[in-house]
Amino acid sequence: MASKGSKKHLKRYPAPAKWKLPRKVKKFVTKPSPGPHSIENSLPLLLIVRDLLGYADNGREAKKIIKMGKILVDGVVRKDHKFPVGLMDILSIPDTGEDFLVLFDKKGRITLKKTDRNDMKLCKIRNKTVIKGGHIQLNLHDGRNQIVYVSDPTKAEEDVYKTGDTVILSIPEQKLLDHIPFEEGKLAYITGGKHIGDIARIISVEKRKLHPDIVTLETKDGEEFKTIKDYVFVVGDEEPVLSALKNL
Repeated sequence: MASKGSKKHLKRYPAPAKWKLPRKVKKFVTKPSPGPHSIENSLPLLLIVRDLLGYADNGREAKKIIKMGKILVDGVVRKDHKFPVGLMDILSIPDTGEDFLVLFDKKGRITLKKTDRNDMKLCKIRNKTVIKGGHIQLNLHDGRNQIVYVSDPTKAEEDVYKTGDTVILSIPEQKLLDHIPFEEGKLAYITGGKHIGDIARIISVEKRKLHPDIVTLETKDGEEFKTIKDYVFVVGDEEPVLSALKNL
């Protein structure tokens, strides 16, 4: 039978590869609560405050800062030190005036980059469903569900949202501000594979029935590469929507 402690913590050595933390300092590490991101693609808020931001020397200090409501995620105060923080989340610290965008570094580890926008967020459409009334529900990469009202469900052209597209939401209101379609010519942030953490432009998309679509992209240096569609997160047209994504 698993011990009580094993349910609350993870051993550091086998912790997800995306976690940027020393493996041999201590035996256990805080386990994220169930939430908007999977355990493989998120970090508990305590590790963000203590290890990435360096605002605390130990877990006790980090918990105190979080319990005081000093940290906002996507514009909402989070007091659970295990709250999972993941890709494209906006982390804000009002007392210091700092805002951070959660990204992956070149080694695929979760990292923070300062951003000048704390009022909007990019979300990738994972899938979509039709709900009562013929309206469309978009299921987003961070666990959100966004309802899109269609005036006439019989008119397919009114449903412009497709799996793989990106929507821009206001935070914390979650109002849909804009939409970036997944198509050739768009800029994308790579979330997996050899080029994780890079910004590249979509050159072409190869549709496949039994396997993930293959996307050909080009970096700013002119290097072409291929990856699966799941690893491509559309972030803009000529320039990324968020300035924090520039010069990656």
